[in-house]
Amino acid sequence: MAIKEEMIYAPLSGEVIPLDNVPDPTFSQKMMGDGLAIEPSVGKVVAPFDGEIVQLFPTKHAIGLRGNSGVEVLIHIGLETVTLDGEGFEAHIKQGDQVKAGDPLVTFDLAYIKEKAASAITPIIITNGDALERFEKTNETKLVAGETVLFQTGIKSEEKEPEKDNVKSSIEYGQEADDIVAAVGGADNIHAATHCVTRLRFALSDEDSVDKEAIENMDIVKGSFSTNGQFQVIIGQGTVDKVYKAMVKNSGIGESTKEDVKAASGEKQNPLQRGIKVLADIFIPILPAIVMAGLLMGINNILANPGIFGTDSPSVIEMYPQWAGIADMIDVIANTAFTFLPALIGWSAVKRFGGNELLGVVLGLIMVHPALLNAWDYGAAVEEGTVPTWNLFGLEVDKIGYQGQVLPVLFASWVLAKIEIFLRKRVMDALQLLVVAPIALLVTGFLTFIIIGPVMFGIGNWITDGLVAIFESYAVLGGLIYGAVYGPLVITGMHHTFLAVDLQLIGATDTTFLWPILALSNIAQGAAAFAIMFAAREEKLKGLSGTSGISAWLGITEPAMFGVNLPYKYPFVAAIIGSSIAGAFITMQNVLATSIGVGGVPGILSIVPDGWGAFLIGMAIVIVVPFIITYLIAKRKVNEN
Repeated sequence: MAIKEEMIYAPLSGEVIPLDNVPDPTFSQKMMGDGLAIEPSVGKVVAPFDGEIVQLFPTKHAIGLRGNSGVEVLIHIGLETVTLDGEGFEAHIKQGDQVKAGDPLVTFDLAYIKEKAASAITPIIITNGDALERFEKTNETKLVAGETVLFQTGIKSEEKEPEKDNVKSSIEYGQEADDIVAAVGGADNIHAATHCVTRLRFALSDEDSVDKEAIENMDIVKGSFSTNGQFQVIIGQGTVDKVYKAMVKNSGIGESTKEDVKAASGEKQNPLQRGIKVLADIFIPILPAIVMAGLLMGINNILANPGIFGTDSPSVIEMYPQWAGIADMIDVIANTAFTFLPALIGWSAVKRFGGNELLGVVLGLIMVHPALLNAWDYGAAVEEGTVPTWNLFGLEVDKIGYQGQVLPVLFASWVLAKIEIFLRKRVMDALQLLVVAPIALLVTGFLTFIIIGPVMFGIGNWITDGLVAIFESYAVLGGLIYGAVYGPLVITGMHHTFLAVDLQLIGATDTTFLWPILALSNIAQGAAAFAIMFAAREEKLKGLSGTSGISAWLGITEPAMFGVNLPYKYPFVAAIIGSSIAGAFITMQNVLATSIGVGGVPGILSIVPDGWGAFLIGMAIVIVVPFIITYLIAKRKVNEN
């Protein structure tokens, strides 16, 4: 039997990422096929070989190619980029075009994709891997588009012929479409439905009506999962659009856009879910700046705090004064993100609420203006009776800033965005620059200092005082419960809510007792994944468990949780047991963090040095307990099949 060889070159320049680490189960679980992913450094996709463009999705975020040997490749630019509806992409080819290796296929705005989409990570998938006789992946970590060999493949020449049999009328998929509709609860249960290059996307009225077992047993289905209010069924490129057309024709379901499904998915979420999503949309974009600040503050802690190298030992800068300048400079750089936190939140929040993000930055800076009394000095000023005020026609307004505060700037940003949107709709274009921004900022500024700031400042302090009182009175119970629930909160997305709580605690008390538990929870998930790696005999599972365990220990738990621990269930439970025990212990020992850093092993850098010993014991608990429990069970269960 003749074997046709095909060298597949990297279609993008960038860094190689194992498919197991891609934060999308469609790719990480290899539902579409095997391959690699690339974190692009340049927004340009080139042809990986000589061949034909068999599919260019209308939104230009995904390209399907077939090489001269018959090997088929899917290039999926970014994750969840289908929701961008082609914005930021420019296609240089069309379906049916013949291309040569290195020919430009699509250019895209990399910064825009990183900002608007879930990720710029680009999976490169071999979609007809079953036909391959040989498949070798590159060992390189850095790729150059059109130059670095990504894959070496060998394919049976006879496999190319059946391709024509698959390109039939969509009527061929009528029965499959009917089966899928029935399995998701029938046409009446489908609020809206659309598809992207790989999957059907449903907004369902009741997901409990879905027969997941029936869906998973269908030959045409490669997998299914639910996320962000959408139920997604993985079909595969080239087939999914035919199934969708058959489904629309047979069931009478109207065609919907991605935005229709997204909107319908949002409608079915309850107010709590929508609120959590809003917080996630606001805080995730500013998380890199906050994490960076946390890591740098950890480095400064090592240099400036006594007792690091022994109970009575002086600080590094006391022993080596020449380091004092460096430590002070690091402290300035690290504290900037927290000092001007309202500006970061204002930028992200106003953008999320539909306003001009630059006005959000200005609003945040107004709230920490140097002419205002620093929020951290407010308590002492109240005791001394020296709080400065404005006199507004007899109304006394406290002249205070909101450094480190979260709630005041969140609510003020919402007000600013609504006023700006209201004015934009009613002011003629020629006058908008002179009218909209000045009025919106002036009105919001007055409301912030007179009403929003004082009220939200009081609520924020009430929340902070309440949490502190609970954890002081019931330290063990509080740590036990938070350690137990944090993992499940990640599954629901509710953990983003506590980022705001952590920032509020740091702003009010300079420390947080919640974040250390988060760091240990991440380590626990990684330890459970490592136990599966040691217990499993299957190489694929070993590789997935090992890489996802490392990722969890470096602060990214999704690959471990969704790729390993949740599918097997007991590793996830073991991780919860370990993190709850450790959470109770470190809370009892009053372990505190001065900042939010990397939630894993590096998290110790953010811990107040007095708590290092207890935190290290907590780390030992979350490594040993989940590992032993998972390993003992896995030795009996994971290799049964």
